[in-house]
Amino acid sequence: MNVHSRSWCAVPADPLPDRPDPSEERRGRILDAAERCFVRSGFHRTTMQDVAAEVGMSPGNLYRYFPSKDAIVAGLAERDRGAVALDFAALPAGADLVGAFFGLARRHLADEPVEKAILCLEIWAEATRNPAVAAICREFEREMRGMIAGIFRQAGGPGIDAEALTQIVLVMADGIITRRALLRDFDPGPILDAMSRLIEAALAERFDPTGAQTPATANQDTP
Repeated sequence: MNVHSRSWCAVPADPLPDRPDPSEERRGRILDAAERCFVRSGFHRTTMQDVAAEVGMSPGNLYRYFPSKDAIVAGLAERDRGAVALDFAALPAGADLVGAFFGLARRHLADEPVEKAILCLEIWAEATRNPAVAAICREFEREMRGMIAGIFRQAGGPGIDAEALTQIVLVMADGIITRRALLRDFDPGPILDAMSRLIEAALAERFDPTGAQTPATANQDTP
């Protein structure tokens, strides 16, 4: 082997592109199929056999990936949790933070297909009678509350009660999801605009979500 061949061998080759994990791709197809089944037939009426037929595999093969419907719900929650975490991580810091958050809220609450809202209602209804599903819902909300409150703490002043404001925003978001699922002609736009104004007022300390006087109003003369 000559010097030139040794030098050629020393040049690192371009790394091979990552190949998608076929098992993860199949899990994603199962979750997509389960979403369609839950929206079409309801969570409670959907069976594992229904999901298997929807995805085009045998029930025995399906159980290799998800042993129960509760496990499917956990998989859906984990997938949504990952997507939401990426969305929040991509929000810009500084002056654009709140505006970017409004855009994110509008995308998830207004622009998503209505089937997503129906799926939420199905899972929430199951959570009222299934402790395992209820625990999944509580954990997802806990993480959402932490991320949203973190944004409000960054964007607001020291007097902002970020947790109280987050609670109001989450209740409004739940109402939007519920009405989108139940009322097909419901327009979430005006409610989202009101949510935006409420958040801006709270961050500017013109509105106190706890009901106490804010510094801005406390200094005003009362009639």
